[in-house]
This record gives sequence, C-alpha cells and structure tokens, in this order.
Amino acid sequence: MKHNNISAIAFICIFSFFSPLLFAHGDVAPQPVNTEGLEELGDEWLERNPYSGNEKAIKIGEAAYGQNCARCHGLQGKSGGINPDLRKMKHNAEDDAWYVMRVRKGSVRNGVTYMPVFADTDGGPFSQEALWAIWAWIETIAIED
Repeated sequence: MKHNNISAIAFICIFSFFSPLLFAHGDVAPQPVNTEGLEELGDEWLERNPYSGNEKAIKIGEAAYGQNCARCHGLQGKSGGINPDLRKMKHNAEDDAWYVMRVRKGSVRNGVTYMPVFADTDGGPFSQEALWAIWAWIETIAIED
C-alpha cells in the first residue's frame, strides 16, 4: 500500500511540474511593444508600411515578433505548417492589405481563433506603429518561393 501512495505522490509532483508546460501555448498574455522613437501614425490605418527599411522599426519589430508572434508563426517566420510561412510574403500592396486585415480583424474558423485581433484600434493590444514595425522586420526575412 505504501508503494501505491509513493507512486501517486510522485505522479502528482511530476504532473504539477510539467502541466504549465503542457498548457503553455494556450492563453498567453501579449508582451508590450515599446515603439519609442518611431514616427507616430495615429488611428487611421495606412495602406502601406511606412517603416519599410527603417532600421529602428526593424529592430523593434524583430523583438516584438519574437515575444508575440513566434509561438504560432515560428522562429524567423518559418511556419510549422498550420500558419502561413511569413518569409514568403511579398510586401506589395496586396500583401500589405492582407496583413492589415489579419492584424486588425484576426481569423476565426468554425468558432476556433486562428489569429487573434492585434490592433488596438479594433480591440487588440498593439498600436499601428508596433504592428507595422513587426511587418518591417518580416520584410527583412523574405525568401523567394
């Protein structure tokens, strides 16, 4: 009987230790993005990325991506299969429009959230400056098909 109690206690201890790791991908609080030093863009969404090639924005975007986007879109934008491989985005008017739509409105299919709303103008946690900075960094990792 003592052996069963020890096994049960060991199981509970091990499960208690690893359970946060097992469920860590779920509800993750967005990390703040400090956009200090970037030109303020206001609430009216721009159609094209004003920070394309801006070194300060790229640096901010890289850090913000790592803290807020990589868990779903993969390190360096390389998708694991479900989400789009962000390295293959073209950064033309069409893809900029797609990006704005996704970060503003998110994506829900059959009641499952695939991409949450990220724009603060639409109820999300991030400013337009932060989101365009992320897109400016993603532009730097682009690859050809």
